[in-house]
Order: sequence, then structure tokens, then C-alpha cells
Amino acid sequence: MPLAVCATPIGNLEDVTLRVLRELAEADLVLCEDTRHTRKLLERHGVKARLLSYHQHNEAQRTAELLPRLQAGERVALVSDSGLPAISDPGARLVAAALEAGVPVTVLPGPSAVETALVASGLVAERYQFLGYLPRGEKALTALAEELAAWPWAAVAFESPQRLGRSLRVLARVIPERPTAVCRELTKRFEEVGRGSVAELAQRFGGEVKGEVTLVLGPAAVSAGDGEPAAVAAVAELVAAGVARRPAADVVARLTGVSRNRLYRGSL
Repeated sequence: MPLAVCATPIGNLEDVTLRVLRELAEADLVLCEDTRHTRKLLERHGVKARLLSYHQHNEAQRTAELLPRLQAGERVALVSDSGLPAISDPGARLVAAALEAGVPVTVLPGPSAVETALVASGLVAERYQFLGYLPRGEKALTALAEELAAWPWAAVAFESPQRLGRSLRVLARVIPERPTAVCRELTKRFEEVGRGSVAELAQRFGGEVKGEVTLVLGPAAVSAGDGEPAAVAAVAELVAAGVARRPAADVVARLTGVSRNRLYRGSL
């Protein structure tokens, strides 16, 4: 049997999929970060399962224990407290070990704080970068902000509610005008999406914040002097490859922030 990696709700317990519920009910064993947390989900949907803790403090030990059971054909499901395991949550070690041992792995998709926050922010674009948790150290966070200053795509990160205000203040020193969204308690009763510049949100969320936080940084603005020649060249390359000029200008404009009309005229 394959190892089943199951996505669970990031807040609202009704967001779990029917496929995940069936897998949890039929599994011989369900691995979870906190058995109490997962039991609430199962009880909400009337599912009975055998639970075993699998978290960052016992991940190595549990992986060694479980690999022979997986190889023997035992049906094992893996969940985290919320979202998809192995994405800033335990699970990557077990998935890698299972694949290396020839045990198939199947992923049951579902809720994701990253994509939910990205869409809710209104800053979604053709591409984005996931940063995981923001660096704790001020020096490392400043270096990241300097790197993001030239990044032409959106970026999504997790942050501790206790560090959110401080992190926003550090980011505001480097990219104060960057369009940003602070997404708090997504899909839960007190869901909040704060939108504005980094500097504005640093003031708004400067005090105590509660709940899980996902931060979305919009793409950097591309100045005409720095980005337009390259953008025009990109349109010309697409046209040379057989793409009609107007659609080519539309695509490059969305990706770079340079005016579509300027790109169209400049590539003639």
C-alpha cells in the first residue's frame, strides 16, 4: 500500500475532502502532529482511526520505526495539524525515506494557506515564490528584503504572530512601498486580510497579533529605465517565435509591470 499524504483544513473543519476522510477511516494507522488536534477533525466527521504522533521532535525515530511497516504493506496515512504535510510541517523525511525504499507515495490534495492567502491578497500573478517562515534574525531578514526588492513576482511567507510586527518594521526599512497583505486566521471565524504597503501594515500590525499569519508581498514595480528594454526585447523574441504581437505584449506586461502599449509600440 502507498503512503497517503493527506491535506487537512487550515481552519474550517468543513474544508476537508471526502477522499481524505475515506483514507483516514480506512488506514491502519494515521500519523499526526498532535493527536488531540486530529481527533477533533475525525470526531467532527464521525471517523474512527488509530492515531500515532509524528512531529518534529520524533520525526527521525518514527521514520525508522514506520519504514518496515510500510514495506510490509501496512496502510499508513500522514497528516499535519493543517494544510499539506511536508510544507513547513513534518513529513518530508518520511516521504523521502518511503520513496527511497521503493514504497509508493500518493498525495491527497486539499486546503493550502499559501494559495488561499495569495488569492485573498489580490496580488496573485503568473508566478510566485514561497519563502517558508521568514528568518528570525534581523540581519538575515534585511538581506531577504534586499533580495525581494528586485524580485518581479509575488512572494508568500509564514510568520509567527509574535514576530509579525517586528518583521514588518524590518521589511519596511527596505521595501516600504511594496504592496502587501497580512492574512490572519484564514477560513476561521475571525479571518482578517489586511492590505496596504509594508509601511502601512507595519503600523497597523505593530501591536499584539493572535492566530496563524500568512504574509503576501506583491511583485516589485519595474521602472521604465531598468526593465523596459528587456521587456521590449522579450516581446520581440516571442513575435519572432510566432506569437502574435498583441498577445505577446499582454503576457510580458503582466509579468513585468511595463505598459502593454509601450511594449507593443516599442517592439514594432
